[in-house]
Formats: sequence, structure tokens, C-alpha cells
Amino acid sequence: MSIKDKFLSRKFWAGLAGFIAPILLLFKLPENDVTTVTALITSCGSLIAYIFAETSVDMIREKGDSLDSN
Repeated sequence: MSIKDKFLSRKFWAGLAGFIAPILLLFKLPENDVTTVTALITSCGSLIAYIFAETSVDMIREKGDSLDSN
């Protein structure tokens, strides 16, 4: 599994949020702030995964179109 595949994994982003949230609580941040940071991490992870997935689909489609035109 490559680094790119790890960043596309929902498990990675859930694990990262699960790792950071207790650390923020350890530093006695308010729960609202911890919830906000956790939501930000998971939403950014979803966005990054979507962007990479769409890029992969576009690249495959482009390769298919170039093969069809020959």
C-alpha cells in the first residue's frame, strides 16, 4: 500500500481523528473545540479522498480516449 493509498483511506482519517481528539482533551481544550477539530479532520480527509479519486478516474478516462482515437 502506497502513501497515496493511505491518504485515500477512510480508516486513516478516522484513526487520525481518533488519535488527535484525546490529545486535545488531555490538554484540557473545551469539548466544543475538540469536536470542531475532529470534524475538520474528517471533512478534510473526505475532500482529499474525493479529489484523488476523481483525478484517478479522469486519468483513466483520458487514457481510454487516447486509445480510442488511434
